[in-house]
Amino acid sequence: MTQASDNMARVALDYIAKGKGAALATVISTWGSAPRPVGSQLAIADDGAFQGSVSGGCVEGAVILAAQDALQDGKCRVLDYGVADADAFAVGLACGGNIQILVEPIGLGDGPDLALIEQMAKAAEIRKAYAYQVNLETWVRQPLVAAGFVSGKRDNLYIHVVNPGLRMIIVGAVHVTQTLAPLARMAGYAVTLVDPRDSFSTHERFPDDTFIDAWPDEALRNVGLDAHTAVITLSHDPKIDTPALAVALQSDVFYIGALGSRKTHAKRVAELQGQGFTDVQIARIHGPIGLNIGAKTPAEIAISIMAEVTERLRRP
Repeated sequence: MTQASDNMARVALDYIAKGKGAALATVISTWGSAPRPVGSQLAIADDGAFQGSVSGGCVEGAVILAAQDALQDGKCRVLDYGVADADAFAVGLACGGNIQILVEPIGLGDGPDLALIEQMAKAAEIRKAYAYQVNLETWVRQPLVAAGFVSGKRDNLYIHVVNPGLRMIIVGAVHVTQTLAPLARMAGYAVTLVDPRDSFSTHERFPDDTFIDAWPDEALRNVGLDAHTAVITLSHDPKIDTPALAVALQSDVFYIGALGSRKTHAKRVAELQGQGFTDVQIARIHGPIGLNIGAKTPAEIAISIMAEVTERLRRP
């Protein structure tokens, strides 16, 4: 499985394991057209190395300098940036809007201890929700039951929620997949490819991807499907696609899509009905797959699929 690089707690711990100081910068509040949502993070080492994003490039430079200061004095700080700042051109949000960013030196002063950051990192790795609350005046932190919480700031409290990262499971190592897989990774998905046909699942065709060596229904059961996962079948072979769809329909994945014409999809629906699936269940499948943008080429079809997955994620 190719993982998305969104576990900033683990990145920070890796810096520390290399003998560096590390801090986390977290978006805790936004207003207007802020480019990154609340909860977005940046991991920063004392030598200026960093991963992640809190503004898409608008204020990262200033945040890195503030993090290095925090690693020197051991003090957390809340930074405010926006178009109203006197230095808006240098570090403000040129697109308009305001953001607040919490900078925390790890294991120093009033920053979080290593145990808390390790819990965050492990939660992300095992796809388990995790949440904690930090008092922005006293810097006291306490774990919370993640269910029912979203990242956000109220008065002097900020709640940070770590949810499982987005995943995309693509069944069928076809031409469309060669564009869709990298597109999904760029959009923040950890990508898993499944295709039992050895001639399709080759390193030459997919040098950056790892395949699950199993039939799709077994592979999907082994992966463990959840509400942060999209399942897409592209093989155009009912012996491969339909078993995968049957497993996906029994899960709470947020998106299910299947490549094929309307005629092909009608046959697929009849097969699933024969297996006992209801019309309501089958209606979860986006088929034919992708937004109707007039796509013709494999790359255009991949774009239409990624657009539809994004729409389903952001406009449920």
